[in-house]
Amino acid sequence: MESSCKDCKYYLPVDVFKGICKIGKVSIGPDDLSCVKFEMIPKCKYCRNYKAEKEFLGNCLGKTIAYPDMIASKCDGFEWIHQE
Repeated sequence: MESSCKDCKYYLPVDVFKGICKIGKVSIGPDDLSCVKFEMIPKCKYCRNYKAEKEFLGNCLGKTIAYPDMIASKCDGFEWIHQE
């Protein structure tokens, strides 16, 4: 699975169509392929406790509504799942 810029901790979104790389200070698209400095940011879709119910909606621990692209860096219950 190829990673995209929007899943990197150095991606700063400007709007839904573009963002800025915090390292290179250049304009990038959210779906551009990641570079060698890519570091995955914790998101609900990468958490063991997230269960998808629909394409863009799921739940956390079976009780809290969560979106797959929601940033979970401050979540106490976040646990990485193994990506293949």
